[in-house]
Amino acid sequence: MSKRDYYEVLGIEKNASQDEIRKAYRRLSKKYHPDLNKEADAEDKFKEVTEAYEVLSDEQKRAQYDQFGHAGPQGFGGGGGFGGSDFGGFGGFEDIFSTFFGGGGRRDPNAPRQGSDLQYTMTITFEEAAFGKETIIEIPREETCSTCHGNGAKPGTKPETCSHCHGSGEVSVEQNTPFGRMVNRRACQHCQGTGKFIKEKCHTCGGDGRVQKRKKLNVKIPKGVDDGQQMRMSGQGEAGINGGPPGDLYVVFHVKPHEYFERDGDDIYFEMPITFVQAALGDEIEVPTLHGNVKLKVPAGTQTGTRFRLRGKGVHNVRGHGIGDQHVLVKIITPTKLTEQQKEALRHFADVSGQTPDEHNESFFEKVKRTFKGD
Repeated sequence: MSKRDYYEVLGIEKNASQDEIRKAYRRLSKKYHPDLNKEADAEDKFKEVTEAYEVLSDEQKRAQYDQFGHAGPQGFGGGGGFGGSDFGGFGGFEDIFSTFFGGGGRRDPNAPRQGSDLQYTMTITFEEAAFGKETIIEIPREETCSTCHGNGAKPGTKPETCSHCHGSGEVSVEQNTPFGRMVNRRACQHCQGTGKFIKEKCHTCGGDGRVQKRKKLNVKIPKGVDDGQQMRMSGQGEAGINGGPPGDLYVVFHVKPHEYFERDGDDIYFEMPITFVQAALGDEIEVPTLHGNVKLKVPAGTQTGTRFRLRGKGVHNVRGHGIGDQHVLVKIITPTKLTEQQKEALRHFADVSGQTPDEHNESFFEKVKRTFKGD
């Protein structure tokens, strides 16, 4: 696949100033940096953006590119400076900021670095989400090796400074081109950019300084947590590197739907079936809630779809701002199997209430049908 134009990659015009080039790169490098963007093609896009910046930010390389394009001499970043995890000389996200905001130089490969964050999805019931719960989970994570205490060396020995890069983690590679000698900096292949060499590796972690273990953690599910919300457990992620602090663990909650209740924020919605007689004459009924059954007075003449509110019978607010309500939606159930005695009673009711259908008493639904038929 042919390379895209560097100006197109950065989204700038060919007469863009160095300030515009720098701003474009800063924006896109943040967007596509693999530490921040987990999309499958983020790393490739980050490399492409970095390569374009390395050429266009250098006036000499930019002039060569403007004249010869990608067919010009090697050294525009495509000649091997972007292999592995080095990203063309940028060791990580901190280096991007040091480039633009001061500090200069490549990040110290032996400096302490925070461990990676982890994510755990926990499936809980509707009631557990409403009232909270304390439970135990088990997660796989990288922990500091207890044998070598994280330095990767066999007990009694210690890592040595790499003699090829002198501990910097990178080396300079010079290239002679028709346009002069050019210098590229890349990760040291002898120490893989770590700046140190372990002669005798720890037998437990194989020199990595960390081992994977399964860790049991006590999790307190907060009252009122909702589906999709997450909770951060500080310091429960993977172990840091070179003595750095551990990352965090994010517990994401998936709440199972309830058979009868529905939730909207801190409020609960429930559909309560009642009979025609209860609706017509009124009644006191028992309504189930998350907090137990409560009595509700249904006034005479209640229509289907009428909504009642039970205050304080909803869900606790996860941030401690009170508790929601339960909304009861009345649904009148029409009987489907009637005895002859029941049918006769209904006929008598219809007769005395003037609701007996005849040719002079056209029903509402018949009128609707006639309207749509155009009669």
